[in-house]
Amino acid sequence: MGQDIKGKVAYITGAGSGIGRATALALAQEGVHVGLIARTKNKLEAVAREAESHGVKANYKVADIAHSEQVNQAITSMENNLGPADILINNAAIGAYGNFLDMDPDTWKHTLEVNVFGTYHVTRAVLPQMIKKNQGDILMISSSNGLKGTAGSTSYSASKFAIQGMTEALMQEVRKNNIRVFTLNPSLVATELAFGDQLAEKNDDKYMQPEDLAEYMVSLLKLHPRIFIKQSLQWATNPF
Repeated sequence: MGQDIKGKVAYITGAGSGIGRATALALAQEGVHVGLIARTKNKLEAVAREAESHGVKANYKVADIAHSEQVNQAITSMENNLGPADILINNAAIGAYGNFLDMDPDTWKHTLEVNVFGTYHVTRAVLPQMIKKNQGDILMISSSNGLKGTAGSTSYSASKFAIQGMTEALMQEVRKNNIRVFTLNPSLVATELAFGDQLAEKNDDKYMQPEDLAEYMVSLLKLHPRIFIKQSLQWATNPF
């Protein structure tokens, strides 16, 4: 049998919309208390209210994960209001696309600052809580672009390839602390990151939805603590 996650505490980055929002609400429906981090206050407030309607506690903090001091303040707020994390969902990311020579260096660098260093900042702030408890689950939302580069995605692919290496090494480090590290590599998901202003046109059966990944993550977390799926790749059936 698997495990019951009711009553656990999850911190989620990029929780204001898309995959982060869907995951926060899916966990709240399972009775998990949620700590929400993103850059937009009104979106966080809305997600927190909806999560609380399921009878759980929700705390939110506006933060840009590229800045370690903002991350540390957010994680301290989560711990003070909800308690230490049992679950960490590293979801926040940005995308920048264009030909290698056309993309300016600042844009290229910023992608890595958010996607790689941001994930590092959050994980570094939360991991001591899990080590102290000698248990925990860390879910990294990478991308199929972290397994195979595509033309026009040099900065994004570089950042997601870096996530693969970082989490593979971290997984090996923290197994002795009963901490599981899952890496998800979804292909195209119907989010603002992928489709921007055209998102409303993509909410049909052809495209993978944030709720699909949220449902999958809940199932991973419910696995018996003795087992975990360290890396998985998610695809829509036929998005063409």
